[in-house]
Amino acid sequence: MQLTMPEEIMLLLLDDRTGRPIGLPAPAGDYALSSAILMELSLQGRVDTDLERLMVTSQKPTNDPVLDEALIMISSSQTMRDSRHWIVEIGRKTEHFRSMVLDRLTAKGVLRREEGRFLWVFPERRYPKPPEGQAEVKEVRARLRDVLLHDEIPEPREALMIGLARSAGLIPLILSTEEQERAMARVDQVADLEELGRTLSSVTREVYAMMLAFAGAH
Repeated sequence: MQLTMPEEIMLLLLDDRTGRPIGLPAPAGDYALSSAILMELSLQGRVDTDLERLMVTSQKPTNDPVLDEALIMISSSQTMRDSRHWIVEIGRKTEHFRSMVLDRLTAKGVLRREEGRFLWVFPERRYPKPPEGQAEVKEVRARLRDVLLHDEIPEPREALMIGLARSAGLIPLILSTEEQERAMARVDQVADLEELGRTLSSVTREVYAMMLAFAGAH
């Protein structure tokens, strides 16, 4: 099954067993999802980016409601902005886009929606992976591991996914501790191949620095 980058990153962001989001610092998952949307639009030839601008190159619908809504957001802007702006701007609507991605994965049978209670009181929605979803997330991890543990030049999709995984702190879910120790230079090399990956890394570092500065001041 061909999944989009937002769908693949969502699978990585959910715990395989419980279907709950894995524990990440607040902005990591949000910016990973917003960047995945931009990256998929880029791969599908709808946007292009350089150091100063993110440009709409085609307004033709993708037939994916997540991507098409983001494309309308970008094309409706009266001012041309850079990729950093759109990572943050789409990130402000992450809850909305996350819900759309989860609905699509559920409709495809990759996730299963379960309603429950947290501490027997608070409503909670979980998305455990049925066999189809478990197979899909294993395929994603295997594909990325293969890139990181070998020296071949990766395809743009894999390079961008590794950039997302690095910024969201997901590399430990892809490589063992021993593999990480010997492959971290390779992680950085691949993650920095694409401009959107470099921008995401920069934005994430800046947000974490602001969070630490805020925490230190209180």
